[in-house]
Amino acid sequence: MNVSLRQLKVFMVVARSKNFSRAGAEIGLTQPAISRCINELEGQLGLRLVDRTTREVALTDAGVTLAASLDRVLDELEIALLQTHGAEARTTGRVRIGAAPTISATLMPRVLLASQATYPGVALALVDQMQRAVLDSVRAGDVDFGIVVAPQGADDLTTEHLMSEPFCLVCRSDHPLATQAAVHWSELSGENLVLLNQSSGSRPLIDRALTTQKVQGTITQELGHVSTIFRMVQEGLGVSVLPPLALPLPENSTLAVRPLLPAFERNIVLVRRKNRSLSPVAHTVWDLIHRVVRERNKSFALAMDRQSAASTTAVN
Repeated sequence: MNVSLRQLKVFMVVARSKNFSRAGAEIGLTQPAISRCINELEGQLGLRLVDRTTREVALTDAGVTLAASLDRVLDELEIALLQTHGAEARTTGRVRIGAAPTISATLMPRVLLASQATYPGVALALVDQMQRAVLDSVRAGDVDFGIVVAPQGADDLTTEHLMSEPFCLVCRSDHPLATQAAVHWSELSGENLVLLNQSSGSRPLIDRALTTQKVQGTITQELGHVSTIFRMVQEGLGVSVLPPLALPLPENSTLAVRPLLPAFERNIVLVRRKNRSLSPVAHTVWDLIHRVVRERNKSFALAMDRQSAASTTAVN
């Protein structure tokens, strides 16, 4: 049997795209070249791997079995080949990261800048998606790994804790609650609430906190973008509960941020496919994100202490 690595890689692209033309466009081969590779592979194996129609390609049972086995094998082979390049393999290459919006907007710019400064040979691509889409992208292998709110029911993925952060109140600076250094959840009763919508990984946690603290507020708007929430609150349409990574506030806004007590936290995690090793360069970026978060947490804690002291001084 004389099966080549090229034939196997072509087969996996065809299996994923279900179309010879799309497969060819993805890896830079003509449709006849793709077809020839598949025919040669089938000939070497003595098995029919795909059924061809005028519009698409469907895997046979043998094709499905081979694709399921090859996906992991080719990943491990690629990693093994990269590792032979030593340090260069860890600091050169392309890494795709999926991240939920509140994470993309605030944390990822810091990561991108740190990567450019520390590892100029790394091409870092951010895929900005809602939480559920990030998890799907990780499962499909469309991104190397993701950064999300700790998911429920994702036992098929491997997660690693990155940071925890308590939810906070965002309101107008002339709102009565803004005069306090901290606000109890129960004080949100009677308020109009402008919240993240259900596609956000944070929303179930916010709902749980509101229920646990018996908050009798009215949810007037449910939105997907933090910038829209800021504008709604600015216009006096309500107050909001947001994670600190949704900050900083818009420049020149008249909004205020106050801690909510007792603290209810959301956990941010790095997530990747289970039983699949990261490439050396992806692992380098994974570790870099941990360092960036540690520095960011120190800066944020200092900023919150200064804001709390200023608020206390103003009240006194």
